Amino acid sequence: MLKNSELLLAASVPLLWGIGFTFAKAGLNEFPPLFLMGLRFTLAALTLVWFVPIPRGQLKQIFWISLVGSTLQYGMTFTGLSMLDASLAIIIIHLEVPFSVLLAAIVLKDKPGSQRILGMLISFAGIVLIAGQPSLSEQLPAILLTAAGAMTWAVGQIMVKRLENPPSGFALTAWVGVFSGPQMILGSFMFEDSQLESLANASWIGWGVILYLALIMTVLGYGIWYHVLSRNHVSKVMPVMLLLPVFTIASSMLFLGEEPSPMIFIGAAVVIGGVSMIVTTKDSKLA
Repeated sequence: MLKNSELLLAASVPLLWGIGFTFAKAGLNEFPPLFLMGLRFTLAALTLVWFVPIPRGQLKQIFWISLVGSTLQYGMTFTGLSMLDASLAIIIIHLEVPFSVLLAAIVLKDKPGSQRILGMLISFAGIVLIAGQPSLSEQLPAILLTAAGAMTWAVGQIMVKRLENPPSGFALTAWVGVFSGPQMILGSFMFEDSQLESLANASWIGWGVILYLALIMTVLGYGIWYHVLSRNHVSKVMPVMLLLPVFTIASSMLFLGEEPSPMIFIGAAVVIGGVSMIVTTKDSKLA
């Protein structure tokens, strides 16, 4: 069981991320996906890096964590988000939990157990149910791209858990940003266009989104997340992520006027049901 103070800290993360995910959807109307994420992590790094120690001896590992768990992951996830409703994308992103279990079984040799295997199958079935809607047939590439981002996020979290004597949450957030911010901006100029035009024409909403993503979603959100994750088993922390689609769907309906179809809600219930089976398994060994 998490301590009450750590439980409250952990539960604040899906709230900050859920609202930020909705705001990011608005920001993608003004900035290319990789460029937006590059600005986000560069600003976050510039905010934090002066106040945290250099994690000497771990910079190489953090570089690879930033490349896999940040640059590649956010590149795929937010490119997918640019083509999907936020309420749909966040359900797909919830595949990060069964992917984490699957990777733990492969990489860490953890035996998932029958309940966790069933939960994974149910979660994937929920995504198939959603993706199989005729109205979403043209969005299948975006759905697959977002799912690939969830898989890459899971890889990044296992990489974080394998750090020996990990730096503090804020230090890890800062140094991941030091590497991933420039990586994303470079990737944007390689694969996207209109970066300078987007800066010149950005509205106060666009700049506000960048500030929220950098300072609230990244500095505060990831600082809290890495702090709690480094001190507890993944299986004890991950249940709070069940709140993420709730906050995202609610904020997307409130701020973006999205109206998810009944089938989206049914699929979401199936996915969340599967995820809840995974994270509430008593013999969980995700670590």
